[in-house]
Amino acid sequence: MKRILLALVCTTLSLCAVAQTQVIAHRGFHATKNSFDNTISSLKHAQELGVYGSEVDINETQDGVLIAIHGARHRDIADVQKADFAAIRALPLRNGETVPTFEEYLEQAKRSKTTKLIIEVKSHATPEQETRVVKNILAGVKKHKLTKRVEYIAFSKHVCDELVKLAPKKTQIAYLNGELTPAQCKAAGYTGIDYNINTMKRHPEWIKQSHDLGLTVNVWTVNDTANLQWCIDQGVDYITTDNPLEANRLLGK
Repeated sequence: MKRILLALVCTTLSLCAVAQTQVIAHRGFHATKNSFDNTISSLKHAQELGVYGSEVDINETQDGVLIAIHGARHRDIADVQKADFAAIRALPLRNGETVPTFEEYLEQAKRSKTTKLIIEVKSHATPEQETRVVKNILAGVKKHKLTKRVEYIAFSKHVCDELVKLAPKKTQIAYLNGELTPAQCKAAGYTGIDYNINTMKRHPEWIKQSHDLGLTVNVWTVNDTANLQWCIDQGVDYITTDNPLEANRLLGK
């Protein structure tokens, strides 16, 4: 009888862990036909899939336009932060779409009541520029009445600190860089850690430490089945993945 009860308890705990883990589509759900990362189509696909969140990278161009694009390079433009928006817009992406503005991304984000927008504020050249970018992002989110449906992540500690200072109370803010302990993130006012899978495997104790401190745990970018399952078994809150279909399958969704 004791063995049966123990088995039931273990099964219940396992199911709870699975139920708590949510999927975030990395740069949107782009691993599908005629899509590309950080595009309007990738956001639409993530919304249609019904995942918890769709991550997007926001950069500021040289002439002050916020755009959704991951890296510095775009086609023959070496650094989008040192180029004007018109030049970037004139060069289509691999699937034929153009680089969207942050404003356009927010317009599409409003079309889903369930899939949250996980905004990665990219690092910029100076703290002053990062502060301006944070303020403009927050203003855009407020304008579109999406404050409660947006969460923020950043590698820049300055960006995270500015979000803590400037964003509405209870805004979800997670740090990406991986060198701060959960206690340090808590002391800084962040609401979660969002660390690389290799970092989390080196420090699996940070998952429980974070939860004990009331912090959320996200792990990126987890694409293979073994690591996806590891994250689920560890009871992390979120998995950021380019493979949301496999993550959903493992979660029984």
